[in-house]
Amino acid sequence: MNISWRPILQLARPAHWVKNVVVFMPLVFSRRMNDLDAWLSACHILALFCCLSSIAYIVNDIRDYKIDRLHPAKKKRPLAAEMLSRRAAVVEAVMFLGLAIFLAVRLPAILRILALAFLVLQICYTFLLKREPLLDVLTIALGFVLRTYSGTIAIRSEISPWLFICIFTICLFLGFCKRYNELVTFVDQNAARKHRRILGTYSPELLTHLITVSAGIAVLAFLSYAVNDSTIERFGTNYFVYTLPVVIYSIFRFAMLSMNGAYSDPTDIILHDRPFQFAALLWALSALIIILWGKDICAWLQMYY
Repeated sequence: MNISWRPILQLARPAHWVKNVVVFMPLVFSRRMNDLDAWLSACHILALFCCLSSIAYIVNDIRDYKIDRLHPAKKKRPLAAEMLSRRAAVVEAVMFLGLAIFLAVRLPAILRILALAFLVLQICYTFLLKREPLLDVLTIALGFVLRTYSGTIAIRSEISPWLFICIFTICLFLGFCKRYNELVTFVDQNAARKHRRILGTYSPELLTHLITVSAGIAVLAFLSYAVNDSTIERFGTNYFVYTLPVVIYSIFRFAMLSMNGAYSDPTDIILHDRPFQFAALLWALSALIIILWGKDICAWLQMYY
């Protein structure tokens, strides 16, 4: 019997595993990048959350395959396009669950609890919370906080509360952009409501307001982190402030593309939009330089003041 692996792989949505790289943030911002054990622990957590994410995606597609057929992009998903049977999807989910359990049993109890909380949150989102306005996006943002916190616990470190606030609010921003994108994807608003009932609750005006507020709070949280005494003491400089233009550009471009319906999913912006990728890479390189050599650069510049 010939087995087509492509729909099996598509069902797990490996492209969306990029969302789990936030588990590495504590490793970078706690300056543990030269610690091999920390890298191994973070990679362990990354693998676990990739499995948990795929379980959630598969369960979601099993439940929503009929309404996905009403969406211009989601109708191409393996279950909606009938490239894969629901029985095969269940088997795949069970296999990911088995792998997740194998990875989790090797972890401390607190990390197993966080992993379980993440999976339960995702299942609740699929069956209940994604039909509740505001709670749907709050749930998505909380999932990213759980990922980041798990990364922090895994390497036995800590990061500033301001970074957690920034992560939470920027994920709210991304979630509301996703909802706006879903609205503009459908020409017929009745079709939008049939696909996702909650879209009838959101309006473009409300989502514009929510996008603006969440982006504003995220920027303020980032600036608060940048000028915080503990941040300056840790890195020996306040140079994070000067990466603000790149942060602003990235946020504005993401909002513009989402609200114009340029991409069918916000993840596609991260994976395919070159200007956004360049800005994100520029900020990441700038942050890495500040973390590794910010203090030395500051001291060198002060010699010429």
